[in-house]
Amino acid sequence: MLHDVTDDVKKHYYDSKLHGVDWDAKVREAKEKIDKAESLNRALTAVAVVLDSLNDSHTVLVPPGRPYVHDYGFQMQMIGDRCYVARVRPGSDAETKGIKAGDEIVTLNGYTPTRADFSEMAYLFWVLRPQPGLRLNLRSPEGGERQIDVIAKFRERQRVRDISGSGIFDLIREMEDEEYLVRARYAERGDDLLIVKFPVFLPSFGEVESIVSKMHHYKSVVLDLRADPGGSEDALISLLGGVFKNKVKVGDRVRRNATHPIETEPFRTGFDGKLVVLIDGRSASAAELFARVIQLEKRGTIVGDRSAGAVMEAEFFQHKTGGDTGRAFIVYGAEITVADIVMTDGKSLEHTGVTPDVVALPTASDLASGRDPVLAKAAELVGVTMTPEEAGKLFPYEWPKE
Repeated sequence: MLHDVTDDVKKHYYDSKLHGVDWDAKVREAKEKIDKAESLNRALTAVAVVLDSLNDSHTVLVPPGRPYVHDYGFQMQMIGDRCYVARVRPGSDAETKGIKAGDEIVTLNGYTPTRADFSEMAYLFWVLRPQPGLRLNLRSPEGGERQIDVIAKFRERQRVRDISGSGIFDLIREMEDEEYLVRARYAERGDDLLIVKFPVFLPSFGEVESIVSKMHHYKSVVLDLRADPGGSEDALISLLGGVFKNKVKVGDRVRRNATHPIETEPFRTGFDGKLVVLIDGRSASAAELFARVIQLEKRGTIVGDRSAGAVMEAEFFQHKTGGDTGRAFIVYGAEITVADIVMTDGKSLEHTGVTPDVVALPTASDLASGRDPVLAKAAELVGVTMTPEEAGKLFPYEWPKE
């Protein structure tokens, strides 16, 4: 695995000089750590650390799928420079232990979360090295501090799935459930305002066309890209084309051996009313590009928190092993950056993110009570009155099925 993914980086990474990193030396160090590793997770970490030395948000190890589903029972997010519990799964050990939305995470397994290392920490504990539990030092909205050991829930996956007969329908239902959770959602205030909750840039052109068609009937639109991790460049280009009358340049795609412009194509009937875009520290990649184009072209107002600063173009390079008689393939690989995106102001958003025109942050008390002052502020900017309490009820969070 080490040699497969590090060779892929040497062949495909957009910067042939690898930012000056002594790649061969890093690979040798990792080989030594793997030889001494006492567990699979430690060995995987040694491989991941090599890729992490590039300091690139989109170049990461994709380890083999685990034979279990793992859940700590809570979600966290950065707000400003502090880390908070965003929500707690009902019935989880986290809920039983008294962890609540709005609790500030002072330390997690001894680490202090910061904006600089938040994504790496989440990748470590949620993807690379899932733990039986986590030790949290929390500060409540009222200021009291406490330490809680939360136990993760593990559910074993099916080792072999029979998709003949009724089994295929179980698989289809699972896929439909996943698609349902990432659908666009809407709320309206007469014909003055349409609010679009856009969770990920994965819809087809037809779906984007449907979204823009809805937007066309309203005077103002608030496009909520908070917690949107990005996704398809085609979806990004399509959605941008729906809010500009003319062709707009997004930026330049800078590859190893060539540079090409990225441009939109306007819809015949797009949306030309007032536009407000919401972002936060979880808005990444295509979500950040969308917000920055709107900002640079002065097409609308960006509201919320500084975005993730994770904006590169990556491809997945897959490998597999095993597959002997009676055994399944083990699939692994790496997401590898094949291009940087340089905006029309000559700058990349990587490690920088988008700074909102209007900074609006929920407080710990807002998280605890389910208020959404950020969405309420956006509505105010287009002349619509909405309380934070009303805004917080528009899009109830939908937990994935266990």
